[in-house]
Amino acid sequence: MAQIADDDLRRDRLLAALALTVGAAFCIALPFALKAGQEFFMPLTAALVISVALVPLLEWLERRRLPSALAAFVATFAFLMLTNVALAVIVVPATDWFAMIPSSIPRIQNNLAPLIDFYASLQDFVEKTLFFVASGTEATAQAVAATTPSSIIDYAISTAPAAAIQLFFAILVIFFFLAGWTRLRKSTIRRRGSFDGAMQTARMIQNVVDVTANYLAIITFINAILGLIVALLLWALGMPSPFMWGGIVTLCNFVPYLGPIVASVLLGLGGLMTFDAVGYAMLPALIFISVHLVEANILTPTILGRRLTINPLLILVSLSFWGWVWGTAGALLAVPLLLIMQTILRSTGTPDFAGFLFERGTLTGKDFDRDQLKDTDF
Repeated sequence: MAQIADDDLRRDRLLAALALTVGAAFCIALPFALKAGQEFFMPLTAALVISVALVPLLEWLERRRLPSALAAFVATFAFLMLTNVALAVIVVPATDWFAMIPSSIPRIQNNLAPLIDFYASLQDFVEKTLFFVASGTEATAQAVAATTPSSIIDYAISTAPAAAIQLFFAILVIFFFLAGWTRLRKSTIRRRGSFDGAMQTARMIQNVVDVTANYLAIITFINAILGLIVALLLWALGMPSPFMWGGIVTLCNFVPYLGPIVASVLLGLGGLMTFDAVGYAMLPALIFISVHLVEANILTPTILGRRLTINPLLILVSLSFWGWVWGTAGALLAVPLLLIMQTILRSTGTPDFAGFLFERGTLTGKDFDRDQLKDTDF
């Protein structure tokens, strides 16, 4: 009997080792596949996240006796209208601001003249001690200055057809996902072989929908309030296009940590383009930083509570990973995807890697002998 038990254990560990090896290889290859297939995977993933967030609205409409297809159309149309209004508030004025950058360069230089003069006084010391580094930096700066920004416009124009196709594909995915959501959920639950499995599947699906929809709804509400407050304060300050800046703040704040930094830099640049005194020009960025500190430390923790809090280290890792894979779109999707994966793992359980590597487990997370652990001398 002991020999049979040992043989079964070795067989289980061999199968677990093969599963672990295949899983590790899959995890290593997956990021490169996602990056290479960005044109397909990015709009598909974004559409699925948006669809999951729209499921509560779909179910609310279906409870009002609307057919699934009509409810899906109404939910998709409402999302598109809200998105178009938000983009119109941001994109149209931002185009005018972008066109004003060349003509605003002299004003920016005049505003920064005190800082430039201060650092210019250190030029002799820098040239004597770090001449090689300074000359290399100067050559690099001249090369960067020679680059015209028209290439960005040309790139955007050249990729516009691809972006339109991706947007159309994402809209279709959202509509058909919502239209078939009720049937898909029921069929998935009914395919389980046992009642406990069906209940666990239903609970996991509901948890994913609740967590994703609640997080995106709450974060969108908080960011909209933040953008509105910043816009009103900038309007009182006399900043042109205050609601455009409020929209930029709202959009940037969807990306934790990095988004507020980008918003502060953009507001600082906008202030330098608008006002003549450097101290007055920095007020828009300071206003946003002050309001953001209140939002990040008081408003968001109070509304979200402990139920939707995430480890900051996991957020940074997720931002780095998805930002590397899909750029700005990946950074916007990083936190919702992290929430979805965490919810699925909490519902299904996680493999016991420590038990497999350091004990006699087989990735199943079996309970250890606590009495034996107490008697162990570390």
